[in-house]
Amino acid sequence: MALELYLDLFSQPCRSVYMFAKKNNIPFEFKKVSLMHGEHFGDQFGKINMMRKVPALRDGDFCLAESIPIMLYLAEKFQTPEFWYPTDIHQRARINEYLSWQHTAIRMYRSKMFWLRLLIPKMIGMEVPKEKMDGALEDLNNSLNLIEEKFLQDRLFFGGDQISLADLVAIVEVMQPVGAGLDVFNGRPKLSAWRDRVRVSIDMELFDEANRDILGAQEIMGKIDPGTLELFKPKILRFYY
Repeated sequence: MALELYLDLFSQPCRSVYMFAKKNNIPFEFKKVSLMHGEHFGDQFGKINMMRKVPALRDGDFCLAESIPIMLYLAEKFQTPEFWYPTDIHQRARINEYLSWQHTAIRMYRSKMFWLRLLIPKMIGMEVPKEKMDGALEDLNNSLNLIEEKFLQDRLFFGGDQISLADLVAIVEVMQPVGAGLDVFNGRPKLSAWRDRVRVSIDMELFDEANRDILGAQEIMGKIDPGTLELFKPKILRFYY
């Protein structure tokens, strides 16, 4: 049985796993799981990941959830180049520091901005109060400042002179609010230059392919029946409104 990756490229972690696997020529079968249609709540996917989240991996009888463990598993199994997760103790520590921080920091703020600016008004038809939007934008900017000043500093990439898993995990989060029409790179030349280096290192065509759906999210949302999200409305509003 071929290695299977269960993905939806609207999801930031799914995009990082997808780009990592494609960049490293890892053979896999792409299994699309539509989040907008609630396919992650289906019984079939529940057998792959009982947490009902994407991405997920199945390699024979072995199943694995969460993007970072998945990429580390792929890196070890397929012996990807060391720069993704260096053995140097200081470089690896920098990468682990970012990977530990991002779960409850950058990822939360990027997702929140995407929902507040796009999905809640467009899909649910509710206006987001200005004070809530302003607060979310402040949180977002604070996390961007930390990326520039703490994690990037004067280096080319988070871990040094070469791209790593930390950069890959970060770039998908930074791109998320862009899909909601917010240019997070405006007025941030350091962040913009880092994005360009990451795009080149990953491969520009692969980067653009992986981010095509999220950058076209406003157009895509206009074609989706608002009733699609009705099932998730209480949960969405509890988390993001």
